[in-house]
Formats: sequence, C-alpha cells, structure tokens
Amino acid sequence: MIYFLTLTIMANGFVAALVVDEHPLPEERQMTFSSRNHELDNNDNFSGDGRYLCYDTRETFGPGIEHGTTIEVLELETGREIVLYEPSEIVMGDAPAPGVGAVSFSLAAPEAAFIHGPPVAEVSERGSYAQWNRNGGRVTLTGDIVEQDGRLRMLSDGDYAFSWLDKRDAATDRDTLPGAHRGGTHRHEYSRDGRRIGFTYNDAVLPHYDRTVGYLEAHSAAPAPASHYFAALVPVVPKGASGPGEIEKAYGDSWVDGAGAMRAFIGVVRDEDGEGYQESLFVVDIPLDTDITTADSGGADRFPTPPEGVYIRRLTHDWAGGIVRGSPDGNRIAYYGKDDDGLSQVFIIPADGSDRHTDAAKRPIQATFLPGGTEAGLRWHPGGNHILCVSEGGLALVGVAPGEGFGRAHFLTPRNDGIERYAPVISPDGGLAAYNRTAPVTDEDGARLYNYAGRDFSQIFVVAITL
Repeated sequence: MIYFLTLTIMANGFVAALVVDEHPLPEERQMTFSSRNHELDNNDNFSGDGRYLCYDTRETFGPGIEHGTTIEVLELETGREIVLYEPSEIVMGDAPAPGVGAVSFSLAAPEAAFIHGPPVAEVSERGSYAQWNRNGGRVTLTGDIVEQDGRLRMLSDGDYAFSWLDKRDAATDRDTLPGAHRGGTHRHEYSRDGRRIGFTYNDAVLPHYDRTVGYLEAHSAAPAPASHYFAALVPVVPKGASGPGEIEKAYGDSWVDGAGAMRAFIGVVRDEDGEGYQESLFVVDIPLDTDITTADSGGADRFPTPPEGVYIRRLTHDWAGGIVRGSPDGNRIAYYGKDDDGLSQVFIIPADGSDRHTDAAKRPIQATFLPGGTEAGLRWHPGGNHILCVSEGGLALVGVAPGEGFGRAHFLTPRNDGIERYAPVISPDGGLAAYNRTAPVTDEDGARLYNYAGRDFSQIFVVAITL
C-alpha cells in the first residue's frame, strides 16, 4: 500500500497530524539474479541516457571494497549484466589488492569513475588496499559487448577502456608532485556538466589529519598518467588540535549546482567554547574561473591546501549529517538533521542560507516528518519538487515544493516488512527508482547460493515513481 502522511500547518510550523490513506503500491521488480553482489552505493548509478545502471561486486568473495573484483553495468532493457572493468591481477585474503568499487556515472559523457586500489604489481612498494591507498579509475562505455570467460564484457580492441583519473605520489623526501595526491580518493562524483569530479580524501603522508574533500579537473598539467589535476578543498587541521570554529574533518560531500561551483559537505568543527565538537553543514564555493594549479599538493610536513579563490561558508550550527544533496537547480541543499524527538529527518536550506540568517526564508526547514525517521539514501527527484529517502526499510517520496504538499510523503514500497532496501537512485527522466535488497539465488540443481559471509546476494530492484 502507499501511505500518505499529511501534516497540519500551525502558526509555529508543522505539527505531526498523521493521516494515512491507502492506495495500491507499484510493483517492485527484481532486475539482477546472478550469484554476485550488485552494490549501487547510492552514487550516480544511472547513465545519462537511462540505459544502464552501474554497480560493483564487493562482498561477494570477501569483506569490503578491497575484495571487489569487477565494475559492471546492468542494461535495463535486456537485463544483461556486463563487465566494464576487471583488474588483470587480483589478490584476496588479509592483504588484498587492488580492490575496485563505488562506481558513478557522468551524466555528460559515456564514462564512469570508481575507486581503484593499488595494482598488484605496485603492492610491494605501496602496500595493499587501504582508505589512504587508492586512486580514481575511469572507464568509458565505447567498446563492443563480447562474451569472454563466461561473462559479457565491454571491450575496445580486446581490452577494457580504462584510464587513471588521478596520480598518487606519497614520497616523503621531497614535495608531492603538483597535481598529485598522497593518499586515497573515493566517492568520485561528476558535476552534472562533467567538468569537475568531487571526492573525499584520506592522506597517507600525514595520517594525523582526518578525512577531507576535494575535486579533480582535466588539465594539461596533470601528472602522468593521470588525466585530471588534484586539489583539496577544505584545509582541515590535525585531529584534536583545532581551535574554536576550525574544521578537523570533512565528509558526506556532494555537488550543489550543475557546474560544480559549490560543493556541500559535513564538517566536524570545534565548538565555540573550544571544548566539544559539532557536525555542521558547510559549502565551499569554487568559482568557475578557479585556477586549480594554484593548489598546493603538500609535502612531508605540509598538508594539501586549496587553490586560490575558494571560500568556505557555514550553514548550520546544530547537528547535520549524511551525504548532503543539492537540488537539480542548485538553489537548495537537503541534509539530515534531528527533529524535536531526536529522530533523523531531512531538512532543506537555501544554498545561500544559514540557520543564523536575518531572513527567515534563508534558514533551514524540516522537510520530512516520518514516524520512523529517515535513513541513509537521500536523493532529489530531477523535477526538483520531491526527495526520496529510506524510512523503516521502505522508499518514501516526499514533496518539497512550497505549499500544501510540502512534507507530504508517500511510500513506493512496503515498509516494516523485514526487508532492508538501501542505496536508492532515480533515473534521469524521474520515472524509476532503483535500489538494493537481498534475494535468494539457487544453482541449476536448486541449491541455495550465498556470498563469502553466508548471506544472500544483494540484487538490484526497481519501482515506478508515482508523483
């Protein structure tokens, strides 16, 4: 059934006056059936033309992305599962390499970016897979689909159309190569025009600095074999060493606008009294004429710093969390905050706003009032008037256009049915939601198959979006 949550607007804001209307639920359709995991990871998994969904196969043979062996796509019309990339050498066990995963499409070109750990040939020098030991890989969807070794593969002249986005240089006897990094980039996300790629970053040379965020840009000065130049965006300070208002960690980042001029993130910031910490919503402004080569890649005793002209703004001072998401028009940011009962709900704030703004219209407003709160998986519908989130194991679509429908939610799937649905994404035309959930797989003799941990494999399901 679809459950509509209607809210009464009082003089002091929204009050939870819950009305439940029952309507038939759209059909959940299982799209993958093979004995491997199909992890969407809540990235930009739909290709720009809506033809494919990209995913990785982590947790099939061992724990984590470090045991991920392939980057693949599901062709929605045919149900074909096609390998886009598989490393030529793979090591499993206590020191795995390379490890691939967390793939994300560009909406502007037929290509996808993903995490790539150290090639096996470099493990003796670099070590095995780790958060601070990985690069951005890229594969283009320009080859032919052929059958090889029992799998469908997209190959160009007999090989994968793979290249390196960034260069890793962890030397400590000199400065880091300009445009390179010294650790690991991950959660690669293209701006909607494809010009910039945002990421989160962990440093190997100075590990007493916590996670931060940055961006990549294609540049002729990028260090070979990389196509893109690296720059940090948030100059964090060492863990435990911050002063009032200083940021020690940045994460949960995402583009706000289509051109990549604003990247929102969650910052762990020292309280104004200098004692505790707060997790707050920030935006870093990156003018389109920013010269990325003015960034400092750092050295043995110097953390990477941003290029000239970027500016960081703090938007909230109460708790904020999750992966934040910019609206399709780039004017609003959705993030997780706490309601009066301490439940996690989605809040929305103008991209140029603040919870301390003199104009009340520039302050955050609570957008979801779900009785069970919300869980990871926040996405904007491309129409800009709805958001999608996970609540009580179900997918909820919530109206966020000003007016009577603001905060009104309807569920696209069952909830509280004992099934975990996660990592939802929305097709470019707004008509379909794809997500992960587990489902049984059997061999040709009817025997149940499981992943390395004895669990059912994660599969991709879709459901029609009804507005």
